[in-house]
Amino acid sequence: MAATETTKRVVTGAALIGAVILLGWIDNFMLMWLVLGGVYLLAFYEAANLYGLHHNASFAFAAMLWLLAAVYPYPDDLFVLMGVVFAAYAAYKPSTDWRLFLPFAYPTAGMLFFLTLYQDYGLVAMAWLIVVVAAADIGAYVVGKSIGKTKFSETSPNKTLEGVVGGIVIATVAGVFVGLRVVNVEVAITVSLATAVSAVFGDLYESYLKRRAGVKDSGHVLPGHGGVLDRIDGYLFGAVVMVILLRGLV
Repeated sequence: MAATETTKRVVTGAALIGAVILLGWIDNFMLMWLVLGGVYLLAFYEAANLYGLHHNASFAFAAMLWLLAAVYPYPDDLFVLMGVVFAAYAAYKPSTDWRLFLPFAYPTAGMLFFLTLYQDYGLVAMAWLIVVVAAADIGAYVVGKSIGKTKFSETSPNKTLEGVVGGIVIATVAGVFVGLRVVNVEVAITVSLATAVSAVFGDLYESYLKRRAGVKDSGHVLPGHGGVLDRIDGYLFGAVVMVILLRGLV
């Protein structure tokens, strides 16, 4: 059974890596928007389940929001606009369940910023984000297994402080090598470090949601890996931090 799960995990992981490489090679905005849209809607559905929400109108609104992101020049601004619209509607109709906004904060905001990162800073910046988040995850696992002793958080008992710190350091170093293609060394270090830290807490936040919902995985769409949120949790926080810092520092 364990061997079967490992095989599924390896095959799915290889397929995901291949898909990312193919997308990068084609490097087309509309194709990227389409693929990210599929990822977003699956993540939105999983998040709604974790929040205990079942509201078809919210899913339809999420789809319309992503359609708008294809033509609006600043996709990340749509998150703010969405918040204003929801607040206005809640004021107009006080019986509105405020929890319906939660999937529009997570994962919607992160996905809109992810699209913005690609649109405004290009493929190299997206590769930068991927390297930082992946290195933080892998580094934390390797260092944690090797020397980890101190529990990091009650939310995720398997994470150790040593692993988290090690992952952040490794991710920062790896990120700088890619970031130097976009910015100078000081900004590359700052952005890589902040993004690595945010990726750790992106993963922790999804763990928090799963613990509250009483589930092991956010879904079952990816054999051996669980749900879409299980694979993109770090990117949802990391993309927001990277875009904001690049705008402020470059």
